[in-house]
Amino acid sequence: MSEQIKIETTPFDARFPNVNQTKRCWQNYYDYTKCVAAKGEDYAPCKQFFKAYNALCPNEWIERWDDQKENGTFPMAESA
Repeated sequence: MSEQIKIETTPFDARFPNVNQTKRCWQNYYDYTKCVAAKGEDYAPCKQFFKAYNALCPNEWIERWDDQKENGTFPMAESA
């Protein structure tokens, strides 16, 4: 018997009611970087930010931001 896979996306966020989700994408990515810096990758609440930005952001943006973090050129890096 095969395992059932539950497919879901991020729930509605009243802070971002418009169709354009760019700000929500960025905010979740940034919140994830701050959360991981403060609590570590295994901290459960950080995983919610991870799921949200992976569902909302184009892969190219995520790759670019990851590269910028590695190179020390990520915007707002001083507080992340």
